[in-house]
Amino acid sequence: RWLGEETCHATEEVGGKAANLSRLAFLHQVPLGFALPAFPSEPGDAMPDEIAAAIHDAYRTLAERVGEDAPSVAVRSSALDEDGSNASFAGQHDTYLNVTGGEAVVEAVVRCCASARSPEALAYRAQQGLSQDCVEMAVLVQHLVPSDVSAVVFSMNPVTKNEDEIVINASWGLGESIVGGTVTPDMYVVRKSDLTVASREIAEKRLMTVLVPGGTKEVGVPRSLMKEPVLDDGGAADMARLAMKLEQETGWAVDVECAVAAGELYLLQCRPITGLGS
Repeated sequence: RWLGEETCHATEEVGGKAANLSRLAFLHQVPLGFALPAFPSEPGDAMPDEIAAAIHDAYRTLAERVGEDAPSVAVRSSALDEDGSNASFAGQHDTYLNVTGGEAVVEAVVRCCASARSPEALAYRAQQGLSQDCVEMAVLVQHLVPSDVSAVVFSMNPVTKNEDEIVINASWGLGESIVGGTVTPDMYVVRKSDLTVASREIAEKRLMTVLVPGGTKEVGVPRSLMKEPVLDDGGAADMARLAMKLEQETGWAVDVECAVAAGELYLLQCRPITGLGS
């Protein structure tokens, strides 16, 4: 199911992550990709031949559409009960970046599905009161954005609950260092009323995730960039503007992952902010 097509809009088939992105793909810069509809994930299950063949076909089509022989892709979970308003599953399922070649994509999909039954993921499901008996996992495969800057953006302040503030956490490289908590990112608070930066905290960013052959690696940030702001006022305003549009389009306060590559701002994920309460 290709992002942007109506067949990929159904949360009950491709999960919240893929469905949310698919509905927004016509309105925003979303990397091209496809979703593998969910199927029950059981320990030790082999990938059915027909599904593996369909993944190979879709990967070849993706290569044609982006004009590359063997495009690098991100393989990410999109469980049916993931990225909802109550349970985001952030960090609970495996993500594989910089995967190239049809066979490698199939293997990454298998591992991504298996991660739905990791002890951590099952414990999270139990904590959220979700079923552990039949976990249905869809998988999202997208053309990889070689991010110069990555950010997590909240369309309202998740700490103070101030709906007039947008909070941006941004750092160098791919977003895995931010999501994984291994780097302290810069934090920018932007006013919705005029998109000006009300406050900024520039961190000493020691680590960043970069692309290496066959995957990614966390490396030290060059000394010249450690204490440099990741975003200028214009870049912060662009991300704030994106979050405001997404909030208006979805009807809920959003938690957004985005990236800047070669000067272009890409939308990578959009989900409700969890844990806000009433």
